[in-house]
Amino acid sequence: MKNGTIVEYIDQQQIFCAVVVEYNDPQVRLLNENNREVNQKVNRLSHISHVILKMNGGRDKLIATIKETAVRRKSLSEIIDIRELWEVLSPMGEWVDLSTMTALCFPSNATGDHEAAVIRACFANRIYFKFNQDSFFPHSEAEVAKNINLEKEKELKNQLIEDGGVWLKKVMDGTEANLAEDKAPLVEILKSYYLLGKESPHRAVGRAIVSKAGVESAEKIFDAMVTVGVWKSTHNIDLRRYEIPVTFSDAAIKQADAIPEAVDLNFLAPKRINLTSLPMMTIDGPGTLDLDDAISIVAEDGYYRIGVHIADVCEYVTKGDIIDREVIRRGTSIYMPDMKIPMMPPRLSENICSLKVGEVRPAISTFFKVSRFAELFEFEVVPSMIRVGQQLTYNDVDLMVDTDESIWALNEIACNFRRKRLSNGAVQITIPETNIRVFENGDISLRKMDRESPGRMFISEMMIMANWLMARFLADHNMPAIFRGQPEPKARLYSQKKESTLFQNWMQRRMLNRVIIAPHPASHSGLGLDKYVTATSPIRKYFDLVTQRQIRACFDMEAPYSNDEIENMLQFLKQPLMNAGQVQMRRNRYWLLKYLEKHIGAKEEAIVLNKLRDKYIILLTNYLVECKLLSASHWNLKPQDLVRVTITHVDARRDVLNVDLS
Repeated sequence: MKNGTIVEYIDQQQIFCAVVVEYNDPQVRLLNENNREVNQKVNRLSHISHVILKMNGGRDKLIATIKETAVRRKSLSEIIDIRELWEVLSPMGEWVDLSTMTALCFPSNATGDHEAAVIRACFANRIYFKFNQDSFFPHSEAEVAKNINLEKEKELKNQLIEDGGVWLKKVMDGTEANLAEDKAPLVEILKSYYLLGKESPHRAVGRAIVSKAGVESAEKIFDAMVTVGVWKSTHNIDLRRYEIPVTFSDAAIKQADAIPEAVDLNFLAPKRINLTSLPMMTIDGPGTLDLDDAISIVAEDGYYRIGVHIADVCEYVTKGDIIDREVIRRGTSIYMPDMKIPMMPPRLSENICSLKVGEVRPAISTFFKVSRFAELFEFEVVPSMIRVGQQLTYNDVDLMVDTDESIWALNEIACNFRRKRLSNGAVQITIPETNIRVFENGDISLRKMDRESPGRMFISEMMIMANWLMARFLADHNMPAIFRGQPEPKARLYSQKKESTLFQNWMQRRMLNRVIIAPHPASHSGLGLDKYVTATSPIRKYFDLVTQRQIRACFDMEAPYSNDEIENMLQFLKQPLMNAGQVQMRRNRYWLLKYLEKHIGAKEEAIVLNKLRDKYIILLTNYLVECKLLSASHWNLKPQDLVRVTITHVDARRDVLNVDLS
């Protein structure tokens, strides 16, 4: 090969004509028809001509000649009937060289241009032949039929991209606001691409449509879906993005509906202690329907016998049945400001399993005998039948703490039990809870709730004690379970004996080590306990349901899970629980930012948490939300500093919260 040789190569699904300007085997440097110099390997050239151009006529003349050659070859390729050629050659089923192919297409006076035209024709229509630089092989009839179908699909896809781009642009321009029936497939592609991104099976087509529409960001798809009425402006896209099931199958609903509401006391009695005459109460937030724990307290000779009674959900949900298979896919109930997604069908969670006043329910009861100073003398765990007599709210309890002897005693014991845990190294993190509620008319209410109010505090401590004692019970029976342990924190930022600040509590939470979940017990430093499980929310958490099954197994009420089964379950539940946590956290943040969208311009107090290279991380104290504060060279803020900032821009959909120093 010499300098000046006319060649062709394929790049990005296009054939280019070029001239060799420098040959250095196995590579050549080329000047192509678009006046670009490129490097190519010789074996990557699609055609090498015998024509050699003179290189001393100037670059412009070379390019003009190459362009003329490319146009001439393209014109020649367009008169070749590839299908007719295939019909002639396919019965042979053999490789055919380039010269033979060229002679069949151009019987007389064939040149290098004609050879290149044959290659171009086969490249443009790859239905009938596979080929390399100098030979061709006809596809079988089956392969041709398959290729024809693929071409049709490609044409349909290209048409979809073309039509989709035009439609999306009209929607974004405001000239199209209706969703015609024929646009349904297009909408599904765009929704999938928006929600799943790189994981979408329609990623390539969705990206091409967005590009065709001239849209700068895939985020605009959401706006388009709102415009045509597919989604509301507050649509929860995370439910689809994280594959959160929001409904139950017909089979699960049918099984739940078949469970009788009335409890057969004779059926339950052989296995359970009848506690239906024992006074007990539920204490929850207002509007709570899935009541899975109740508490009782009886004074006995200067001591107290406290009972924590947990709805025995396993009486109705059998390991491996239809409902159980759907429940384990969820892993937990999800509570959001605008929506609740129960772990169990509502007929179970809000009715049959719920500890409703006056209704007899099967339960697992944990009794512990303690002094008012939380000294533990004995405990037992028993299957039971219970009947709740009172349904109280946290606010009710807060008002009763100084007037009701039982409530006062529970509060006193809870305070002392907490002190014991703290003396054992527990880390008490006191951060108010931000409660966001969205009403049907779209109004948003936001209030901070004190987690340390008497009702919330003593219920929390009683549940911790019950979980601890159930962990001891399972360990005493050598029963594997979903035990929770936690190593010592990375650092302790304050003494539990002194009052701590919001900054200290917020940062201490970051210092906690991850909880370790395993089938065997381990100490839990955060709680200051030697072992721990969670078993008090089996209606809402699958881990608690599993623990309850292991407790029942200690009474031969069902077969226990093995160590390996629990290990496998922990792996299986890892992703659903992570997804549920993400959805819950993101949705709460979304509605908080939605609330703040109406407070642009408001001045707010903030605590400096950290300084980065060009910004500070701050905490808005009224809303307990972190955001960034861009730094200025003359500022010298330090962690714990209080500052006053102005909210300048909020976009809940795009998770944007901007503030400036007031």
